[in-house]
Amino acid sequence: MNTEKTVYVVIGGTSGIGAALSQQLESENAIVHVASRKSGLDISDEQSVYHYFETIGAFDHLIVTAGSYAPAGKVVDVEVSQAKYAFDTKFWGAVNAAKHGARYIKKGGSISLTSGMLSRKVVANTYVKAAINAAIEATTKVLAKELAPIRVNAVSPGLTKTEAYQGMNEGDRNAMYERTQSSLPVGKVGEASDVAKAYLLLIQNSYMTGAVIDVDGGALLG
Repeated sequence: MNTEKTVYVVIGGTSGIGAALSQQLESENAIVHVASRKSGLDISDEQSVYHYFETIGAFDHLIVTAGSYAPAGKVVDVEVSQAKYAFDTKFWGAVNAAKHGARYIKKGGSISLTSGMLSRKVVANTYVKAAINAAIEATTKVLAKELAPIRVNAVSPGLTKTEAYQGMNEGDRNAMYERTQSSLPVGKVGEASDVAKAYLLLIQNSYMTGAVIDVDGGALLG
C-alpha cells in the first residue's frame, strides 16, 4: 500500500482563496506548506523564491493565489510605478514560483496559477488588472507546453468575498456585493471556498493542462 503523503505548496495561502484551499487540501495523507508575504516570502523577489523552494525540497503540487492588489483608474491617472509593483507581485511572482518550483515537482505533479475575469471582461478603469490577468493566462498555456509533463493550469475567479476588500468602507463594500449579486446569473457573490474547488479539480484531473477555469458566477456571459 502506498502511504507516501501528497505534498502541496500554496503561495498566498494565509488569506482569502489560498487559505480556503489550504483547508480543503488538509488530510492525514497530505502535507500542506503555506507561504505568503505574512509568512516572510516575497514572491516578487526571485532569490527569496529560489531559497524558499530549496527549504521545501521535492513536492507534488504548486498553487499560486498571491497578489490580488492592483491600482484601479484610468490609464492617464494611474501611477505607472504602482502598476509595475502590482505586476512584480502577481505576474512576475507567479513566474518566479513556476520557474523555481518546477525543479522540485514530482512526476504527476501540477502548477495552478490565478488570473481573474478582467482578463476577458472589458471594464473601464481596470487596465492594470486586465493586463496582469491576460498575461498570466497566456503564460499558463506556454508553460503547459514548456514544462510538460508537469501540468500547468489557471483559475480565473470573479468577484469573491475575501479580505482583499477589507480596506473599503463597509457601505461601499456591501453595495458592491449587492450590485454584483443582482447582476450575476447565479444570484450570489462567490465565497473563497467556491473558488478553491476549482483548484482541486485542476490538481486531481490528470487530463487537464493549459486550461483556464472560470469561476465567476456567469460574469463573462454579459
